[in-house]
Formats: sequence, C-alpha cells, structure tokens
Amino acid sequence: MKSIAHAAPAVDIQAAPKLHKRNVALDRARTFLTLVVLLHHAVIPYTHFGHTDPTSWIGFDCVVLATDSFFMAMFFLLSGLFVWPGLGRKPWLIFLRDRLLRLGLPFVICAVTVIPIAYYAIALRATPEVTFSEFWRKTMTFGPWPSGPIWFVYVLMTFDLTASLLYRVSPHLLDPINRLSIMGFERPSKFWLFLVVVSAAAYLPMLVHYGQNYWFELGPFSVQASRVLLYASYFFIGAGIGAANFENGVLGAHGRLTERRWFWTGITLIPYCMMWVMIYIKREIIGNPDPLPGWYLAIYGSFYVLFSASILFAILAYFLQSRDGGPTLLDRMQGDAYGMFLVHYPIVLWLQYWLFDFDLPAIAKAAIAFFATVALSWAATAVLRKLPGANYVL
Repeated sequence: MKSIAHAAPAVDIQAAPKLHKRNVALDRARTFLTLVVLLHHAVIPYTHFGHTDPTSWIGFDCVVLATDSFFMAMFFLLSGLFVWPGLGRKPWLIFLRDRLLRLGLPFVICAVTVIPIAYYAIALRATPEVTFSEFWRKTMTFGPWPSGPIWFVYVLMTFDLTASLLYRVSPHLLDPINRLSIMGFERPSKFWLFLVVVSAAAYLPMLVHYGQNYWFELGPFSVQASRVLLYASYFFIGAGIGAANFENGVLGAHGRLTERRWFWTGITLIPYCMMWVMIYIKREIIGNPDPLPGWYLAIYGSFYVLFSASILFAILAYFLQSRDGGPTLLDRMQGDAYGMFLVHYPIVLWLQYWLFDFDLPAIAKAAIAFFATVALSWAATAVLRKLPGANYVL
C-alpha cells in the first residue's frame, strides 16, 4: 500500500552539485530513445505523404509524426541532466577537453566518413554512374554537405560549452529551475506547466518566423531554425533538474511522477490527435499553402509543445517506475547506444537502397530495415569499441 504523504526531506539548494551515481531508469530511457531514432529513420521512406519508396503505409506517418515531435528535445533534456554536476566536479579545461573528445571528435570523423557513405546511397539512386570518390569530393568542396542525424552531436557540444561559461559566471544560475524541480516531486504537473510555457516561448516565435522546414546551414553544421531555441530550453531545464537534489526533484525515483504514467499517457493523446486535425486542415481545407500562414503555425506549434512535454513525462514516468532488476535488453545495449546513434545512418540508408526494388509490403520493408539496422549498428559499435582508445569516445 502506497503512502499518501510523499514529503521530500529538507534540501539545501545552495549545496554544490554532486555527480550522482548511474541512474538505471534514465539509462534505459536514453537507450530507448536511441532505438526510437533508428525506428524513425527506418520507416521514413514508407510514409504516405513523403515516401521515397514505391510502397507506403499510413501507420508509419503516425509513427513519424510522434517521434519527430519529441525525441530530439527529450535527448537534449536527458543530456542536460548531468552537465551541472560535471561542471562542479571537473576543472573547467578538463570538462571542455572531455566534451571535445566525446562530441567534437566523433562529429568530425562522422562528417567526413559516415555521412558521405550514407548519402551516397541516395545519390546513386538519382545518378547511377557517379562514383563514391566523385561524390565525396563534391560533398567536401562544393556541397551540399548534409549532416544527417549527427547535427545533434555538435549542437549538444555547443550547449555544453555554453553551460560551462554560464557555470563560471555563477554555479547558482539554475537554482530557480532546481527549486521548481523540488516542487515537482509532489506536484509534477507544476513542472510540466513550466516546461510547456518555457518551450512555447522559445519555439512558437521561431516557428512562425522561419516556418517548419528552414535550416541554418554552414557546411556540415546545420540545425532546424524553428527548433534550436526549443532544444536549448530543454537542455538547460534538464541541467536545472540535475543541478542538485536530484532524488528530491521531479525525476526522483519516489516522486509523484512515478505513480501517474497512465495519466500522462492519456494527456499525451490529446495534443497528438489535435496535430492530426491540424494536418487535415492544412491539406484538405487551406490547400497546403507554402508558406503556411502564421496563425496555422502558431496553433499547430502549440499542440506540438504540449505533446512533446507530455510524452516526455509519460516515458520518464514509465522508466522511473520500472526499476526491476536486470539486465534487460536496454541494459545490455546501453554501453553501445551512443555508437549505434553515430553509425546507424549509412546502414539504414543502404538497406533501404537494397530494398527499393523488392516487391514487398511497406511493413515488411520497414521491419527488415529496422531490425537489421539495430543488429548491424550494434555489431559495428562493438567492433569499433575494441579499437585502442575508442571507449573514451564511444
């Protein structure tokens, strides 16, 4: 029988942040998100409205709408959780060195190897006679030089470097967020409302101004213009949660959030359905204009923000409550998850290239692409981690 009272013990908000031990629930959530990324990229060619394969299934549109509306923001929040304790534990230059090694080096390596190999599959479909050396040279010199999913790595590094500068200004800059997190131990809905308001203020003006499809680009450095401040807000809100008193905050293992996963799942469905209503209005009523009117973007973006915050709470509530012993598949995959994220893109694109000419249903193609990508990227990461020094990066 669960206790009615969940009073958190007295905490010292001014205490120096300490690096808490590994959190199994958060590790599982992060690994789960990695699999969501792989699923997202595996099914995109088989969506109904934007497919690049002869076959499609509307169910994959439902998957892509959901994943695209939350998973990168959630990645940034989870990444931010451990930044402030890391800054409190490590000297500034050591922290910067570690971030450059963990994020900067993989970005550079992937930008000149993994990404060209991935996009060569697309170029070969359009221009079968082009050689890889020609394609690589054109990419490196004239462009375009797309970043694929590794844009996340350099943007995260930018946020980390920004956080390191802010920490030097004052280690207590994020104390207000941490106080709200402590309040969220008992009332997670209050912290959810804070997340919604801040992310809406960061996202909606950028969305109305730049639209949904514009990216800031400079060589391989790219980020979706409308979402860059949204991602920053999630990152620094995560940093505020993790700054101190983690177990007495909104993501504490014994907080109210862990009891309400079905509630947050239900809340998630409302804005998700309303996003589909807005998509119907865009396509069937206002004729899918380009650019979309500002009123439409503002309404759609509001539902997007509500969905993103709600599904984040639903997923974290599930993993925080499911603290059973392991190891689970997610636990076994956890050490390789970052490497899988880095190397999966050429694997999935070349699998889709190979599957293109097969007369198979969209569900079969997507299933082959997803499960083969998981297996091959996991195996490739395991091999790469055996290289000298690779464990410091992957």
